Amino acid sequence: MAKTRAKVAELDPVWARIMREAEEAVVEEPLLGGLVHYSVLHHPTIEGALAYRISLKLASGEMSEQILREICDEAYAADPELAMAARADIVAVYERDPACHRFLQPLMFFKGFQAVQCYRIANWLWREGRRDLAYLFQMRCSEVFGVDIHPAARIGRGIMIDHAHSIVIGETAVVGDNVSMLHSVTLGGTGKEEEDRHPKIGDGVLIGAGAKVLGNIRVGNCSRVAAGSVVLEEVPPCKTVAGVPARIVGEAGCAQPSISMDHLIRGGT
Repeated sequence: MAKTRAKVAELDPVWARIMREAEEAVVEEPLLGGLVHYSVLHHPTIEGALAYRISLKLASGEMSEQILREICDEAYAADPELAMAARADIVAVYERDPACHRFLQPLMFFKGFQAVQCYRIANWLWREGRRDLAYLFQMRCSEVFGVDIHPAARIGRGIMIDHAHSIVIGETAVVGDNVSMLHSVTLGGTGKEEEDRHPKIGDGVLIGAGAKVLGNIRVGNCSRVAAGSVVLEEVPPCKTVAGVPARIVGEAGCAQPSISMDHLIRGGT
C-alpha cells in the first residue's frame, strides 16, 4: 500500500494530497467518514472523484445520478485536459482563498470550484455537438449552485470563484488563465445581438464582488476590476478600474492581482 501511494504521489501529487487529507478528515470527524469515503477514498483517480461529485450534485428527477456519472466518466476519458484544469483550479483556490486550508475542501465543500467543473463537462459536451445535454448541465448548475455559465464560454485553468453566488458568464465570453472573481460577477452582453457580444478577460485578472463587465470588450492581463463597478470600455493591461461606469483609477498595484487578491484602491496605485 505504501508503494502504491508513493507512486500516486509521484504521478499525481494533487490527488495524492487530497487522499491524504481525506484520511485525516475521517480521523478528525468520524461522522463524515461515509461521505469522504464515497466522495474521495473510494476512487482510484481524481477523475472518478470529480465524476461522482458532479453527478451527485446535479442529479434530479429529470436525470439520474447514474446517467450523469456515465456522461462525466466519458468526458474525462475523452479529454484529459478537463481533469488537468480541475487540478489547477484546486491549487488556485488553496493558494488564494484564506478560508481554504486543504486541497480537499474545494472538491468537497466549495460550490465555486464544483460549478466550474460542471461547466467544464458542459463545455466538452458543447464542443462534441451534444448541445441539449450541455444546456441540461448549465441549467442544473444554475439551479444547484447559483452559477450560470453558458457551455459555449471559454474558460482557462487556475480559476477561483470565491463564494460563487449569482455568477453569470455569457455564451461568447472568454476567461483567461489564473483569473479570480468574487460573487455576483456578470460577464454579459449589452443587447440582443447574436454575434460575439461578451467580454474577453485576460490572464491574471481580479474581478471584485458585484462587478459587471458588459459587451465585447477586453479586460487586459493582470488588471483589477473594483467591486461594484460597471465596465463598458476596454481595460488596458495592469490597470485598476472602478466606478459606474468604470474608469481607470491607477495601476494594478502588483504583477498578479488575481493571486494577491488585494482589492484595496490606494492613492496613485
